[in-house]
Amino acid sequence: MDETFLLMLSNLFHLHNSFDPTLLSSASSSPPPPSSPSPSSLITSSSPAPIVFFTLASLLSFLAASSSKKRPLNSSPSSKKREPNSSPSSSSSSHFSVAAFRALSTDHIWSLDAPIRDAQWRSLYGLSYPVFTTVVEKLKPFITASNLSLPSDYAVAMVLSRLSHGYSAKTIASRSSLDPYLVSKITNMVTRLLATKLYPEFIKIPVSRRRLIETTQGFEELTSLPNICGAIDGSPVKVRGLKLDRNSMNSYKCKYGYVSVLLQVVADHRKMFWDVCVKAPGGADDATHFRDSLLYNSFTSGDILWDKVTNVRGHHVRPYIVGDWCYPLSSFLMAPFSPDGAGTPAQNLFDGMLMKGRSVVVDAIGLLKTRWRILQDLNVGLNHAPQTVVACCVLHNLCQIAREPEPEIRKDPDESGASARVLESEKQYYYFGESLRQALADDLHQRLSSRQAMDF
Repeated sequence: MDETFLLMLSNLFHLHNSFDPTLLSSASSSPPPPSSPSPSSLITSSSPAPIVFFTLASLLSFLAASSSKKRPLNSSPSSKKREPNSSPSSSSSSHFSVAAFRALSTDHIWSLDAPIRDAQWRSLYGLSYPVFTTVVEKLKPFITASNLSLPSDYAVAMVLSRLSHGYSAKTIASRSSLDPYLVSKITNMVTRLLATKLYPEFIKIPVSRRRLIETTQGFEELTSLPNICGAIDGSPVKVRGLKLDRNSMNSYKCKYGYVSVLLQVVADHRKMFWDVCVKAPGGADDATHFRDSLLYNSFTSGDILWDKVTNVRGHHVRPYIVGDWCYPLSSFLMAPFSPDGAGTPAQNLFDGMLMKGRSVVVDAIGLLKTRWRILQDLNVGLNHAPQTVVACCVLHNLCQIAREPEPEIRKDPDESGASARVLESEKQYYYFGESLRQALADDLHQRLSSRQAMDF
């Protein structure tokens, strides 16, 4: 029992002895009792003092019991373990409160060594502290203009925690003592800002000559093929809890059997995305998604004009992207000759090198889904799914720019299926691409054969 309560109880006994006339009269005719009055004597006492005593004692007992329940688990030095029936909600929510975040981000953060600090920040928010402050600085003017009741950095931290760990709005709300609706609202706002305001700054087509040369040289070192400027691939992103009719549900069910939206990205040799598109349900094929994208329209309309041209066996080779056989062959997208190695030696060599170049986008997608685990089971609803996926792609590029450590990646299963069908409107691009692909294959085979002959 609490020592303070025992002291109060003792004082009450002395107070009772001072005011109870029956006890005073007995005290004058007999020696002092060895101990305090018994409960039975107090009950049988004719004085009103016992009633006052029991009233005060009951009140103090109730208060003592209440205070012991509210006392923090670590208030006593001897208490090492959480009581079995105690609820963790109050203590856990304190760790995720604004005050706790402020203590970590201002008072405590600069007392840590940079590696320890950044490792702690990555475990909480998916990126290091310097990258986190960059995101906050760029989003703060927009968040402030929204009149949000929470601090901007706390709102960003809350959303990043959700994206990096895959938490639901309800989980974040219970930890932060906030309403789940408010958490969803803040998540939608921050992801929308990332997908709209920061996208143009951090996801760019490599049109500048310096960046284009750097990208094509990076791919050439990897594949020995000239003028590759990117690798394209699609990946389904699982969406949880969609309520759709049967026909719509089938259109959203991907080839792996779960309901999803389809992500299309183009990555460079550093695993950075320079184009992102989330416009199709998970049941769509890669070729259809590509044809519906702004990137395809830019290629076919000539909006993307790269002046870095290489001559390969009489063919003027402009920068192009590479993909697997699920994409239609064209002058701006090289696909393999055969998915099963049934071509000539030159064609099979070309296919192997092309798929080696394509591997960077596979690794980039795996890295994206590993860093931002919400993409493994999206829980934001269908209307907000595209912007959430794009927001994670923006954050992925920020991490790549800052050279954040790359965790062990989670890859999608290997692709399978037939080659993409060529549309009537694409035949001019297809025929030119077919001629260009053969020239690249023959040139590659000759160069590598000559190099091997010289080595011997």
